[in-house]
Amino acid sequence: MKACMAMLCISATSLTWSALAAQNTQITSKAAKESVYDEIEKAPGKARAKRNPFEQNADAASAGKILFEQHCAECHGETALGGKKAPSLRAVEIQNASPGAVFWILTNGVVRRGMPVWSKLPEPQRWQLVTYIKSLGIASSEVADDTPKKP
Repeated sequence: MKACMAMLCISATSLTWSALAAQNTQITSKAAKESVYDEIEKAPGKARAKRNPFEQNADAASAGKILFEQHCAECHGETALGGKKAPSLRAVEIQNASPGAVFWILTNGVVRRGMPVWSKLPEPQRWQLVTYIKSLGIASSEVADDTPKKP
């Protein structure tokens, strides 16, 4: 009788572990399909439609570079190619996104991924950051390999 109970406990434990492993595989594969750049697609249409008042303004890009170095380079890297904490801003997804969508991300952040909210930074400075980020262009490695780099 004790042997039957022991086998029943072992079987139940084995089934539980198998179910947990299957569930973990499903969660892992779902997470693998999520891109670090998916948030840019969540920008509302009204935000995407916003035009950058500093577009093509070299002075704004220079000011944006200074702001980038002060606020963004620590996570996104000195050349915005990404780092341990944050993805590349020179990826196809960011460079092809509308300036309004990039502005929306800057304003609202992506807190669950570690991107802070920058809404307290004055709006002109956020647009200067957008101008700088868009001036960087797509990194040559991103052109060759269309797969986004994960942090």
